[in-house]
Order: sequence, then structure tokens, then C-alpha cells
Amino acid sequence: MTDIRIFEPDGRAIPYVDEGQGPALVLIPGRGLKVGYLGTLAGALAEEDFRVVRIGARRPVPEAAVTMHDLAQDVIDVMEHIGLAAAWVGGHSFGGAVARTVSLDHPERVSGVLLLGVEGPADAADSDSSEISPNARDAAVEAMQRAAEAATADVEWLTLAPSFPVLVVQGTEDTVTPPANGERLRASAPQLVSVVSVEGGGHLFPLTHVGETSWAIEDYLDWD
Repeated sequence: MTDIRIFEPDGRAIPYVDEGQGPALVLIPGRGLKVGYLGTLAGALAEEDFRVVRIGARRPVPEAAVTMHDLAQDVIDVMEHIGLAAAWVGGHSFGGAVARTVSLDHPERVSGVLLLGVEGPADAADSDSSEISPNARDAAVEAMQRAAEAATADVEWLTLAPSFPVLVVQGTEDTVTPPANGERLRASAPQLVSVVSVEGGGHLFPLTHVGETSWAIEDYLDWD
């Protein structure tokens, strides 16, 4: 099992896991979820010669206001810490919203965007963690992330950067980030967005359908 490390720039405690060698992919977990549940997917990708960096949420500090831009900066700070100049940056559901913010705020550090389920503004009321073990959840982190999303205008994370390819992998039975979100995103920018569906996958398809998810990512990134 790969150890989780903690990076603490300016007192922020940001968990991360760095494994594998090869083209780099950053994975950001869903709302309120810890990096561990993405470990099987990361391991499968690392076995196929990818470097996979899972970056979790900072520990909340009482009374500290946080925006989506701050969460995006956490990702960049970890990348800088480990010497990662650029990568595909992606995430599961809310993690994908953070990834999109990274691509808008720091385009020079992004090679492409991976969205494991596409979050829309109406999905903010839903939980990414209802189907997963309580040990993988963190209520304080979830509250901080909801506050960050509420403090940030939708356009500042929903917008697609104009020059990056976007790969959407989505579960056909996902009711939290429904497949219609990915189809709308593709329709808005067909020249940028590709969609791969995981048949029978619910919201936690990156955990329950690891093979199908990793194959979709490997095929696209190898082609790209």
C-alpha cells in the first residue's frame, strides 16, 4: 500500500500520494472523500506506466474562508513540491470541478482535463459520499468544499479552457453526476470533449468499475 504524505505549505495540510512512472495524471477525489478510495484505479494506471498523483483536500481551519481558486492552488502547490511541471489534471465529480478550476487558473500546468463524472451547479446539493464507507468520508472537508463552491461564481469553474482536450468518463447509472451532464458538456464543445460511458456504473464507478475506467483513460491518453 502506498503511503499518504502530507504537504504543509503555509500551514495547509494537503494529503497526496505519488506513484508510478511515465506520463503524469493528477486525480482529485470527490466531495468529502479521502484519497484512499481512488487507490485501486491509481494502481491500475501506474501498472500501465503512468505516474499518478492523488491530491486530497486540505484540512479545514475554523473561520478560514476558502474558494475554488484556493483549492486549485493546493493542487498546484503539491505539483510544485514534487517537481511536476505539467500533467493531465482530473477528478471524480467535485474533484473534476477543482480540476477545471486548475485548468482555468493555471493553464501552463495542464496538459488536459479528465472528468470522472461531470458536476454541474445543480449537483452541489448532492453528496459524493453516500455510497461509500464512513472511513473514507470527512464531514468537515465536505462542509469546507461546499462553502468554497458557494463562494465562487459558477463561471469560474464551469467554463472550459479553450485549448485543452477534455476526457469525460461517466457511469450510465450515476444519479449524482448524471450522464446528461457529460453529454451537455460535449455538445457545448465537441471539438474538445470526448465522452466514454461505463455501462452499469453508478456514482462510485471509479471504485466499482476500475477496469473499464482505467482502460478508457489509458486508451485516450495513449492516443493523445
